Amino acid sequence: MRILIRYFFRALRAVLTPVLLLGDKLTTPKSMERDPSDQARVDIETSRLALYQFPGCPFCIKTRRAIRRLGLNIELRNAQPEGEHRMELLQGGGKIQVPCLRIQNTEGQDEWMYESQAIIHYLEDRFGPAQTAESS
Repeated sequence: MRILIRYFFRALRAVLTPVLLLGDKLTTPKSMERDPSDQARVDIETSRLALYQFPGCPFCIKTRRAIRRLGLNIELRNAQPEGEHRMELLQGGGKIQVPCLRIQNTEGQDEWMYESQAIIHYLEDRFGPAQTAESS
């Protein structure tokens, strides 16, 4: 019975993933615009961030949409297939769960943030419109 359930969900995922990805592409949010000097500052700060994600995960799609809406250049790392990014996520964060934002502080230490809502809240607080207005 477990095998049937497992194959059912794999088939469901195989059907829904292209639909989710197409919907994401068709409804891409417009990026916020910043002053070029603000954008350069944001780009420097986001160079220390990486999002570990699966392309078809609804929570990852939600997080990527927030990143695009905020106009952030955050490296996206696909942790779905066995490989380098999946191992980094397991070794650094301790578990294979996505989305996960790796935040490298100025001392080179990594902080691993899980949960889409927490990641989005962190990004909005740090790079949202209010932060851009304050730095002007």
